[in-house]
Parts: sequence; structure tokens; C-alpha cells
Amino acid sequence: MNTLTLAAQELRVGLRNRWVLATTLLLAALALSLTLLGSAPTGVVKADPLAVVVVSLASLTIFLVPLIALLLSFDAIVGEHERGTLMLLLSYPVARWEVVLGKALGQTAILAIATVIGYGAAAAVLWSQPGIGQAAWGAFTMMVLTSIMLGASFVAMGCLASTLVRERATAAGLAVGVWLFFVLIYDTALLGALVADQGRTVGRRGLDVLLLLNPADVYRLFNTTASEAVSVYSGMAGPGDAAALPAPLYLVVLLAWIVVPLVLAILAFHRRPL
Repeated sequence: MNTLTLAAQELRVGLRNRWVLATTLLLAALALSLTLLGSAPTGVVKADPLAVVVVSLASLTIFLVPLIALLLSFDAIVGEHERGTLMLLLSYPVARWEVVLGKALGQTAILAIATVIGYGAAAAVLWSQPGIGQAAWGAFTMMVLTSIMLGASFVAMGCLASTLVRERATAAGLAVGVWLFFVLIYDTALLGALVADQGRTVGRRGLDVLLLLNPADVYRLFNTTASEAVSVYSGMAGPGDAAALPAPLYLVVLLAWIVVPLVLAILAFHRRPL
């Protein structure tokens, strides 16, 4: 009950924040732009417009949603500490794990609302268009759900960063570093390592494991390979099919990327002096 109360309070505060409104409008504007631009030529090439939009929005999500999630959560604990409200909060009959979990749930709910509204605007535009298959709508729904899961994993990492440092500025820098590492640096470094290795050490199975160590890659692989309707347009179908792992495994790993950082954040908060 305490967890849900804290989550509801976090949600109320977030919904009053103009920054959250701006984020929702940004997601909607970008989603609509990709929808209108990406689906324009599909009638000529007989492509499913929604499947093309799923590929485009999945690429957008990898860059934007983790950044928004980290900006929401980087000061979850350290911000309360700097404002002097953390000790007051813990003076109530509430456990430390409930504080971390409640804040993470509330911030994830904010991100989920922004994602559903933003991407829902794109779906509304395509609702009446012909040539959209049922499989594409299923892929779009899973893309929205996994986008929320991806955001939740970075909310959890933001909460972890917030429990490890003593100043908001440090937490902000750490959050930016986390975003740069998982979204930009990891894949670039992995590609460089694979080129240097020339297949001598890292085989297909090793590459699969390395990709699972990045939640952004897990999200991308699921949304470009789980649905046949989408994999055709993402370049992930054919004789060299990249879907080496079953789709449910990607969901389990993405869920682990939510749970593990949250558990670490709770453990770190228990050790944090007030």
C-alpha cells in the first residue's frame, strides 16, 4: 500500500510538470512525423504502412525513451536528500525498499502515459488506412509495450544512480553517461571488437550473449525479429535471419533489466547513510 501511495504521489507531481507535457508532445510530434513520412511511399511499393512505422518508431524509441527515463529518475533519491525531505519521508512508517519501488513505479507510469499518447497518435492516423494487416497491429502493440519496458529498465538504472551519489549534479552526469554507454558507445565498441576479432573468438552464440547485455539491443532485436510482418521491412528476415533467439527470451531479458537494477538500487539505499 505504501508503494502504491508513493507511486501515485510521484505520478501526480509528474503530471503537473510542464516538462512531462513537453515530452509527451515531443513523442507525439516525432511519431506523427515518422508515420506521415514513412508511410507515404508504401502504397506504391505495396508495403504494410504500419509495419514500416513500427520499424521507424523502434529506432526512435532506442534513442529518446531511455533519455527521458533517465531524466525522470536520476534525482529520485538524491533530489529528496538535497531538498531535505528524505529524512522526513523516512520518518513515516515506510520502508526504504517501498520508497525506491514507489518512485520507480510512479516514474514508469509517467513514461507509459507519454508513450501511449505519443505513439497512439501515430496509430490513430493509420487506423483508417487500407493494407494494414492484423499481424502489424500486433507488432505495433508489442512495440508500445516493450517501449515502456525499455523505459522502465532505464528508470531503474536512474534510481540506482540516484542512490549511489550524494549530489544531483553527479547523478545527472552519471545518467548521461549511462545513456551514452548503452545507446551509442556499446554497439560501436562491439562492432569494433567484432571487426578486430574476425570471428576467431566471438561466434554467433557469443554475439547473442553480448547483445543481451544491452537493453537497447534486446528491445531492437525483439521488435525487428519477433513479427514476420515487421522483419521483412527491417532487413532482419531471409536466409541470414538474425532472430537466433526465441522472442519470449528477449522479453524475459528485458524484464531482468528492470528487476536487477531495482534490486541493486534497494540494496544501495539500505546502505546509504542519511
